[in-house]
Amino acid sequence: MAATATATPGPKTGVRVHVQRFGTFLSNMIMPNIAAIIAWGLITAFFIPDGFTPNEKIATMVGPTIYYLLPILIAYTGGRIVHGTRGGVVGAMSVMGVIMATSDVLFVGADGGSPMFLGAMIMGPLTAWVVKQLDSLWEGKIKPGFEMLVDNFSAGIAAAAMAIGGMFLLAPVLRKVITWLGDGVDFLVDNDVLPFTSIVIEPAKVMFLNNAINHGVLTPLGIDEAAEQGKSILFLLEANPGPGLGLLLAYTFFGRGLARAAAPGAAIIQFFGGIHEVYFPFVLMKPKMILAPIAGGITGIFLLTIFDAGLRAPAAPGSIFAVYAQTPGDAGDYLGVTLGVFGAAAVSFVVAALLLKTDRSTDEGDLDHATAAMEQMKGKRSIASSMLASRDGEQIRSVVFACDAGMGSSAMGASVLRKKIHDAGHPEVTVVNMAIANLTDSFDLVVTHQDLTDRARLKTPSAIHVSVENFMGSPRYDEIVDLIDQTGAPSGTSATADPVTAGAAGDVLTRDSIVLGGTARSRDEAITEAGRLLVESGAVDASYVDAMQARESSVSTHMGNGLAIPHGTNEAKGAIRRTAISFVRYDEPIDWNGKPAEFVLGIAGAGNDHLALLSRIAEVFTDDQAVARLRAARTPEDVLATLDTVRV
Repeated sequence: MAATATATPGPKTGVRVHVQRFGTFLSNMIMPNIAAIIAWGLITAFFIPDGFTPNEKIATMVGPTIYYLLPILIAYTGGRIVHGTRGGVVGAMSVMGVIMATSDVLFVGADGGSPMFLGAMIMGPLTAWVVKQLDSLWEGKIKPGFEMLVDNFSAGIAAAAMAIGGMFLLAPVLRKVITWLGDGVDFLVDNDVLPFTSIVIEPAKVMFLNNAINHGVLTPLGIDEAAEQGKSILFLLEANPGPGLGLLLAYTFFGRGLARAAAPGAAIIQFFGGIHEVYFPFVLMKPKMILAPIAGGITGIFLLTIFDAGLRAPAAPGSIFAVYAQTPGDAGDYLGVTLGVFGAAAVSFVVAALLLKTDRSTDEGDLDHATAAMEQMKGKRSIASSMLASRDGEQIRSVVFACDAGMGSSAMGASVLRKKIHDAGHPEVTVVNMAIANLTDSFDLVVTHQDLTDRARLKTPSAIHVSVENFMGSPRYDEIVDLIDQTGAPSGTSATADPVTAGAAGDVLTRDSIVLGGTARSRDEAITEAGRLLVESGAVDASYVDAMQARESSVSTHMGNGLAIPHGTNEAKGAIRRTAISFVRYDEPIDWNGKPAEFVLGIAGAGNDHLALLSRIAEVFTDDQAVARLRAARTPEDVLATLDTVRV
């Protein structure tokens, strides 16, 4: 392969990075709830008195949804990010004080006031953080049998106190802030300077600072405005796909080399798929090209302002389909939105074309380098942007899932990914797991935990590197499948990707190593509990438990979907007497670095004979019915039976 696809950059500092991280945090609260916001927008569009199909009964959902449900969902999501489900619950409760203090909603179904999205994004994470600090104060100090009592009452008291505090302390401040922000938007509109916000927004998008602007300010204000007026132009300040489309079309007709070849595909992904980041490298390799989307953005907002056009709810992602789906039913709105999008595209195209035609430089621009720079700024690998990198026509035939030891996390991740790739019609693509230390530069694509990608890149510099955090259900897997589809992996040559055959679960997991009511209350305690089962079974020496703790301190073994698989370091192989697995289920999930772990499996792998069971476990934890059976299991035999029903 000719190009190296950078996956995860090294440590970064600076104001831009902090703003970027803050924007990502805000985005992580809003984005999971976009579907609910869209649902509210659709109900509003169809069933309010001025809607497409007015219905008084259905319309009663509009007020409670915007004033109660959506802020509570956002507060729950923010709290869950900070402190798992426990944090989500207290976050959702605490925001009620701000909701009731900053609106005129006195009973369910009433209208008035401002939807408290900003309050939700503050109270949810803040209350979860407070409860997390309280939990740490008495962690391990509660007498057995009183844990649930203390946990529930402490969280309840904290949530109630925060709700009351939010009502009397935060709410007055937010009233002022919302008024100021609203007045600021009115000032921009009244003085015809709103279009010039593109001078800030378009460069911010390319620098990946757009989340802080879009989800921190524009979306909350837009929803507030839409609740009062039925639509908001603010939803289109950042999400308008027109400026990016114009830039990419200019490269399609007037670009040179790889940039010209990659631009048509990028235009389709950007305009119809809504993934705007694919046009960022085209700006980064020729910075003066930022003038094109700025000019397009100014034009688009100007036209939207003239026609008083806007959207009912956020267009997420920023696809033309999402834009039209959220356009109100009035013909004038459709006309205004259409002119705003395509007018922006036209101006962006003209400016970009002029810049390209008058460019006297003989340098075609390094799109690979620009793509890598984009990902460096973004802080993670983009599968969509990998289509921009040159691959000299090579196809993805071999995939390796690598971890520190190559025996636990990678085996399960490879099993899930292999099934997805093969189910998508690519049995010829090999998917194996391996220790990073054993990697050779012979693989097309390497998947690793985000904390290990830099090490893997040193071993396989010519491969595409993909970083994941959730091994069991990462959205990156679907992107990998899409990438394999798009690169045209050859079919007809079957490859044996699974290096092991299935054996009985009882060979390495015995009933004595299964506990269905774990007593640990923290991650470290859960690792020790799972490790002690391995020691008691005679599978490992006592020192192996310390190695499991050491392994966790370097890279998390949380797999996603409520599963963690702690195991020892490579250096601890000598402490393993035989291959074994322990299984612990917790009635209340463990906080595992901010993620819930309901099932903890301790792993000691002396050879390859545990890999078949790990593949089965991976199958189980991507099967909701199988997980439900494990959750309902009454005896160790039920657990073994569930694992034995899944075949690799």
